[in-house]
Amino acid sequence: MEREGGAAAAARGGTAAAGLVTVEAPARLHFGMFDLRGDLGRRFGGMGAAVPTPSLLLEAEPARTLEAGGPDAERVLEAARRVLAHHALPADRAGARFVVRRALPAHAGLGSGTQLALATARAIAELHGLPTHVTALARAAGRARRSAIGTWLFESGGFVVEGGRREGSDAPAPLLARLEIPPRWRCVLAVPRGAAGVSGDAEASAFARLPAPPAREVERVAHLVLMQLLPALADGELAPFGAALTEVQRVTGRWFAGEQGGAFAPGASVALVERMLAWGAAGVGQSSWGPAVYGIVDGDAAAHALADRVRGAAPGADVHVTPFSSTGARVVAHAAG
Repeated sequence: MEREGGAAAAARGGTAAAGLVTVEAPARLHFGMFDLRGDLGRRFGGMGAAVPTPSLLLEAEPARTLEAGGPDAERVLEAARRVLAHHALPADRAGARFVVRRALPAHAGLGSGTQLALATARAIAELHGLPTHVTALARAAGRARRSAIGTWLFESGGFVVEGGRREGSDAPAPLLARLEIPPRWRCVLAVPRGAAGVSGDAEASAFARLPAPPAREVERVAHLVLMQLLPALADGELAPFGAALTEVQRVTGRWFAGEQGGAFAPGASVALVERMLAWGAAGVGQSSWGPAVYGIVDGDAAAHALADRVRGAAPGADVHVTPFSSTGARVVAHAAG
């Protein structure tokens, strides 16, 4: 997490109240869950990475009432009400004015809900001198109830692995590892138009209906991550990293096939995953429920060549060529007055 400006931390774990606050948060790519069975006392777990394009940009300042403008204004207000109620702030302190200057695509698999809720919680924390640690933000905003990938990426960027939710606990899943992604690696991210991923209550219902995957497949995913994907990333070796990521995506995608119609979302998403792999991407996959899909390559030239082919194959899709984020959300807080 980057923070500029503002005053020293208050004794209760927050910051002194700020004036204008700006929060810029990266998009989250979810690379797959580890375990839907829960045999060892934890469920889900997973890994993912942050990219700076597209991104969220939120501004907030003190106000007598609760107001919001720009895209996703209603979602900001909903998140703000939840955060303010969590902290039980008195009426004379429960105001703020928000402006969403730039929004992440909603229900696209890029973590827009989590990043917006955490950004709103962080802005309120800066405005009112409340605790700013990311786990406190997640609790206040009601996030990380299933996956904590977006939460830890908001905090630190990079590539993260989290350890799953413990049975009977409401604490966010613990961060197990964070690694830098080599600066040469590029992500070609495509968001086909006209399709929306599963979210909210529909997502909760979908998870409730999912059958437990075979134990052998859960073990296979753990083996791939621990003995191929992570060592390859630590050594900066794209080919074995990409091969492991692609295989994890295929295995875990089958776990969700009954709800999304296949290992990847039908239509443009599944077609682009297969084509990007054929066109030379080292690793491919779908972020969360999609429709966002990605291909990972080495260097700008390969990335732009792949992006051009993706644009030709999927007219109307939003296609981004982006590095990976080495930091989480960037917070600028100006002193009140």
